[in-house]
Amino acid sequence: MREQYRTPRISAADLAPEPIEQFARWFKETATSPAIHEPNAMVVSTATPEGRPSSRTVLLKHFDEAGFVFYTNYGSRKGEELAANPYVSLLFPWHPLARQVIVTGRAARTGRDETVAYFRTRPHGSQLGAWASRQSSVIESSAELLSRYEELAARYPEREQVPVPPEWGGFRVVPEAVEFWQGHENRLHDRLRYVGTGEGWRIERLSP
Repeated sequence: MREQYRTPRISAADLAPEPIEQFARWFKETATSPAIHEPNAMVVSTATPEGRPSSRTVLLKHFDEAGFVFYTNYGSRKGEELAANPYVSLLFPWHPLARQVIVTGRAARTGRDETVAYFRTRPHGSQLGAWASRQSSVIESSAELLSRYEELAARYPEREQVPVPPEWGGFRVVPEAVEFWQGHENRLHDRLRYVGTGEGWRIERLSP
C-alpha cells in the first residue's frame, strides 16, 4: 500500500515568518478543500510523568498568536496527564493534500471566562453531553450514559441555559516548535520546522 505524492516543492522562502501565520495559510486551503472532512480534527498526544504516551482525536476550536485551543473534561485521561506533564503534541493529518502539521509545546488551562464563552456556543445537546459523560471513566453500558443524558435533558430543556460543568474547560497549547510536512515523490518530502528561539522563530529543514 503505497502512493506517490505529486505536489510542488516548498522552501523556507515560501513560508511566512511566523508559524501561526503559515498555519493560517494552510488551514484556509485545507478548510476549502472538498477532500478534507473536519479540517480542524487533530491528534492530541500526551504522556504521563513516567513517559507512557496516549493519543486521541480532538477538534481544534481556536488558534491565534497565543496558541491552539481545544476543550475537554479536565478529569479525562488527557486532562489528568496534562495536569501532571504539560508537554503535548498536536498532529493535523491532512493526508488527501499530502500534508501534515505537527505542533509541540506546553498546554495550560484557558481562563474560565473564555471557557464559558465557548461553552455557550455549543449546541444544547453537546452542553448536556458534557455533563452526562464523565470522560474516560469506566461505565457498565451505554444505557447508563443515555439515562444520565435524559435526566439532564429533563432538568435543562431546550432554550434553558445549561451551566458549565466545573471539570470541563479548555487547554491552550503554546507552540515551541511547528513542523510543516509536504509529501513528494520517492519519499523525498519537505519537512520545514519553526523552532522558537526566545527572540523569534528559526526555520530549519529536516531530512524526510
